[in-house]
Amino acid sequence: MILDLFDVAAHNSDTVRYVFPVRQVAGNFAANFGEIRSGHFHAGVDIKTDGVEGKPLVATADGHISRVVVTTYGYGKAIYLTLADGTTAVYGHLQRFRDDIAACVQAERYRTRSNEVDLRFPADRWPVKQGETIGYSGNSGSSMGPHLHFELREAGTGRRLNTVRQGIFRPEDHLPPRILRLHYVEVDTIRGVCLRSRPASYNVVREAEGRYKLMRHEPVPVGRKGYFIVEASDRRNGVHNTFGIWRLSASVDGEPRFEYRMDGFLPDQSACSDAVSWYAQQRHSRNEVIRIARLTGAPEAFYPVLREQGIVRTEAGQTRAIRIEAEDDRGNCSTLTFTVCGTPDEFHAQADTTALVLLPDRNNPVAFGRILTARIPAGALYEARFCRPDTLPAPPSDTGLVVLSPAVRILDADVPLRKEATVTLHTAIPRTLQLHATLASYTPGKPLTYAGGICTGNAVTARTRKTGWFVAVADTLAPHIRPLFAAGADLTRAESLRFKVADNFSGVVSATLRIDGRWVPCDRLPMRGLIFHRFDTPPERTTHQVRFTATDATGNTAVWEGEFFR
Repeated sequence: MILDLFDVAAHNSDTVRYVFPVRQVAGNFAANFGEIRSGHFHAGVDIKTDGVEGKPLVATADGHISRVVVTTYGYGKAIYLTLADGTTAVYGHLQRFRDDIAACVQAERYRTRSNEVDLRFPADRWPVKQGETIGYSGNSGSSMGPHLHFELREAGTGRRLNTVRQGIFRPEDHLPPRILRLHYVEVDTIRGVCLRSRPASYNVVREAEGRYKLMRHEPVPVGRKGYFIVEASDRRNGVHNTFGIWRLSASVDGEPRFEYRMDGFLPDQSACSDAVSWYAQQRHSRNEVIRIARLTGAPEAFYPVLREQGIVRTEAGQTRAIRIEAEDDRGNCSTLTFTVCGTPDEFHAQADTTALVLLPDRNNPVAFGRILTARIPAGALYEARFCRPDTLPAPPSDTGLVVLSPAVRILDADVPLRKEATVTLHTAIPRTLQLHATLASYTPGKPLTYAGGICTGNAVTARTRKTGWFVAVADTLAPHIRPLFAAGADLTRAESLRFKVADNFSGVVSATLRIDGRWVPCDRLPMRGLIFHRFDTPPERTTHQVRFTATDATGNTAVWEGEFFR
């Protein structure tokens, strides 16, 4: 089935007709709006391009091209189209722009000698009519496979809009969400810090399509004060992908107590996916793990129904009826009903009363001996937290890494941050390693991972949203470059000059390609480790000299020199 036109009501009262933004595809989706991902909500929909690149992308409505971006990560090659109704349509992960736009971008890359560009245009530069081709689908940026990322943004605020819920897209879908597992957490408060019991988890079984029950028959034992967490996912007809939940609600004894709804979000609310979810479990799950309670710092706009922050109070011996609903963006709904019975309090919150309390509305400086100084800014935490820094012996080093310090922890890795904290480790660093020193994240039993940071003398400082254990390390290995052509190869009929580039730790951050001493632009597909220059001049039937340089995030540089015939 080829999808072309949708009749929809726009986000305002006007009626707008949008055309489907991709031609020559079946019209299936790989991801929906608002999916909970680590560190952000998904801001649009991912449209399948049937496993290939190069599908025509068209203006979904009349407007003008207001911005064109080429970047290594994120949306890669992207077009921003300002529509006549004031919204902005974003097309991400393109293979290429249409020819006139591509020529403009290429000229700017040569002018600035920069592989990445961010160009903005007035309304009269690139006007477009609905259905006009603006580019071709691809797999650029942080893309795991060919597709189009498409989103609509509200004028002025930049609020991301749920295009399926608003009827702009109407994918075939009569499958209700799956409710996979239920958890219960009891809570208490000490010194203004919310402490939680170890979660009690319960398996869920489907009785019928859209109707679920717990595998246990007896009531769920609960304390005097707690909340539930639901693991769920959604499906759609004709695809194997899983999708996010649009609405999750809970009632107690027939009284609405909680509702989470994903109709849209402002740019600075994207990170709040970590507050909506039960972050400790969400980090490791492909499903959505949604907390049926609101953390202090989570936006109230996500919760149209909220009583006592979602907390359920149950006296000892009291029986209560719980009903949970999970609804997708096409209106399919699943329910889970069960009873709970109050038990005498077994959870008695305990905390180190001498620990530092970090408050979400304040700047929180943290120090630990001579090895650690840190600052967690106001607005970074979603709720107050106890903090007692700790150390572990220096972990074993990976290949190419020199470990320079013990591991230091400020907060557990299960604590999400909305804003970046500043973390500095102080340790003896040989002068020969200072140019390559940085911070690594450490999970016992697992390899070290890059956390960023720069070295000044005997201190390494990083701005990061990561929590958990940090280690100062020096990355001593340069990237590895492998040309995807033989020495002196005849590339007369080739479209591009291609290299495979890999790095052991911090990742490649820049690449420079010169042909016969002249700088030329190159594109990167970081998820595939591919860097290439698309030939933009006719063959000259001669031998050309190549010098290719790749540099990682800690300043290690590799150089490859060779030649080809074209």
